[in-house]
Amino acid sequence: MLCALAGPAGAGNLYCCTDAVGKQVCADLLPQACIGRTYRVLGDSGRTVRVVEAPLSKEQRAQRAAEEAQKKEQETLAAEKRRQDQALLNTYGSEREIEMMRTRAIDDVRKAIRAAETKIAEIQARRKHFEDEAEFYKKKQLPPEIDKGLRDADADIKAQQQLIVAKQGEIDAIGSKYDDEKRRYQELTRQRAPSR
Repeated sequence: MLCALAGPAGAGNLYCCTDAVGKQVCADLLPQACIGRTYRVLGDSGRTVRVVEAPLSKEQRAQRAAEEAQKKEQETLAAEKRRQDQALLNTYGSEREIEMMRTRAIDDVRKAIRAAETKIAEIQARRKHFEDEAEFYKKKQLPPEIDKGLRDADADIKAQQQLIVAKQGEIDAIGSKYDDEKRRYQELTRQRAPSR
């Protein structure tokens, strides 16, 4: 192993390190005191040709791996941010287009809300039919089909009401999304604008 580290014989290299007690040790072959330590390889002129770092401890290797993973993650996030910024610039030609897309998206959700409200009105009309039938059975047990019709109508109305609540939340989310996109678009277009 010493020969592999030392290089070809007669190359004129000198290997130097600081030993365990702080003393400078040099030799034409890698000295025993330098194994496992940082050492310098000096050329014929006496100048440092290269520095060989000491092997890392287990903790140092783990720390370096963690730092490299964090750096890679940051680079990945930065690349994704650049991709998103470019996609934003490719999608919209102006702030007006962003507002048009916001309006279109919100209008689509409002149409879904109106459809759900229409559906609730239809279900309530169907339920009214079952309520009218139930009037004949005030003191008696309801027939299964009337009881099921009332329960189904109530469940359908509740489902449509939940859909409406979800869609109203979607309108808020769309507003926030397009606010963010507009703000970022403004930042990017200001950065691209030539200074006068």
